[in-house]
Amino acid sequence: MGIKNRLKELRARSNLTQKDLSEKVGVTRQTIVSLEKGTYVPSLLLAMNIAEVFQEPIEKIFFKGDDK
Repeated sequence: MGIKNRLKELRARSNLTQKDLSEKVGVTRQTIVSLEKGTYVPSLLLAMNIAEVFQEPIEKIFFKGDDK
């Protein structure tokens, strides 16, 4: 079981590029790429910062995924 997210969808709705989001939350664009691919699990602080940008609860952005 891994962590899934809605980052790509939320970025599109907000007209943000990966670079825009990375600058808003203080990480590299590559970190955003890795998050969207599901190959990186964010720290709690990063998840909170992302939730703040999109004004959504963390659990509406990040959730347990089924790797089956």
